[in-house]
Amino acid sequence: MGEVVTKYQRALQIWSILICAAKDRKTYTYGGVADILGFEGAGVMGGMLGPIMRYCDENDLPPLTVLVVNQETGLPSSGLITVTKKNMHQRREEVFNFDWFGEEPPQTEDFERADKG
Repeated sequence: MGEVVTKYQRALQIWSILICAAKDRKTYTYGGVADILGFEGAGVMGGMLGPIMRYCDENDLPPLTVLVVNQETGLPSSGLITVTKKNMHQRREEVFNFDWFGEEPPQTEDFERADKG
């Protein structure tokens, strides 16, 4: 059996998934991201998306986690606190239009630091 993967390592994997999604102007459901990672169900996603949300907020980056949505509503969950319903579509366009591949990629330590504030 392999080593346990930390939530910050998972956040880094999700980061990679989401910057590719942004380039392709697409969203993923929570379940879709969970499936990519090999998880049963989407209930575990918040703990891994939170560090990405905080990292983006602290580094004045568009809110990358806006691309992860509920299958029923097509909107992010209420855990995405850096975006409001009023500006959600505008912020998603910012994510789509941002040059994510022009940025230095974050490391797991960056997500951990952002998560612990």
